[in-house]
Amino acid sequence: MKVTTMIQPNNWLGCLGGGQLGKMFSIKAQQLGYYVMVMDPNEDAPARSVANKWICADYSDQKALHYIAKNCSGVTTEFENVPAEVLGFFEKKLVVSPKQGAVRISQDRILEKEFLNKNGFKTSPFLSIKTGKEITNVDTETFFPGFLKVSRFGYDGKGQSLVDNTYSLRKSFERFGKTSCVLEKAIDLEKEISVILVRDFKGQIAFYPIIENRHRGGILDMSVVPASIPESVSEEAINISHQLASKLNYVGVMCVEFFLSRKDGLLVNEIAPRPHNSGHFSLDACEVCQFEQQVRALCQIPLGSTKLKASSAVMINLLGDIWSKGEPDWFDLFATSSAHLHLYGKRKAKNGRKMGHYTVLGESLETTKEEALKIRQSINSKT
Repeated sequence: MKVTTMIQPNNWLGCLGGGQLGKMFSIKAQQLGYYVMVMDPNEDAPARSVANKWICADYSDQKALHYIAKNCSGVTTEFENVPAEVLGFFEKKLVVSPKQGAVRISQDRILEKEFLNKNGFKTSPFLSIKTGKEITNVDTETFFPGFLKVSRFGYDGKGQSLVDNTYSLRKSFERFGKTSCVLEKAIDLEKEISVILVRDFKGQIAFYPIIENRHRGGILDMSVVPASIPESVSEEAINISHQLASKLNYVGVMCVEFFLSRKDGLLVNEIAPRPHNSGHFSLDACEVCQFEQQVRALCQIPLGSTKLKASSAVMINLLGDIWSKGEPDWFDLFATSSAHLHLYGKRKAKNGRKMGHYTVLGESLETTKEEALKIRQSINSKT
């Protein structure tokens, strides 16, 4: 569908996916005057508590899809595993951001890696493994030690395994159900960083400050802004992300995750065609957060400022582990004026499940980090 005019407030927007990202999108859209219709197959999804209209249905449900198409002016998605053809269905009828082409590439690790390499973007060395025969037919030894990752539907460390020989590779491949995978050679990693950007239908792009990330068990643990990297690395990351968004003709909020290798410099890890966990700091730290930018891009509102309201920000994820003995004690967090708590409203706390996050703002990066870790220690000591 050709986009020509702004979607005015008091129109309906559709959101495919009702997780915490869909919930935060809905809240920001409502603040700007829109009504939000959320579709998700999980009846207990977090966005249900805030959606103006809740549709509990599978993404292949034709009745539900036609209802959204009839009543909404624009549609977005909160995660990349919505079938790309569903976005294609909506593209024929209303405004869609992001579009199916970009999502189709980023939801499959093999397609994504091939797209990146074909267009001159550096990645860690990788090998596609689609059948068990390829484990022995191809020279896999040069990729050890490495990480075997399922090509589709992997997230937060799930569907990933460290392998260092053919035997462990085969066992992991079998454990993943012999589905298509990517074997990525382990690199000499110095840092992990991410770039959050928003691109509108006219090709205008706004970038957030570069984020430095720390993971535990494959799950994002802490994000620090600004990243402690040389200016030359920062400029390169922004340039690569700009080129990527342009190559994909991307519209919406996108995250580009990078490995900073001591030997090979910046390598693109993966693309997330949506707001990203590492960008949650923007809810409290920036003049316009990534979720409002998602609304702005979809509705053709001029993009907002990505400027920091404080010199530094630290975001820490809250996993279900800390609820093992009941509700955590939030007193010290609430007693810290620079700290901001966001709980997602998930009904069941499970180990490794993202239940919320908090962000601490400050003028000194080291002091801000110390304050954030002090709060975590307080929470953990009382659980």
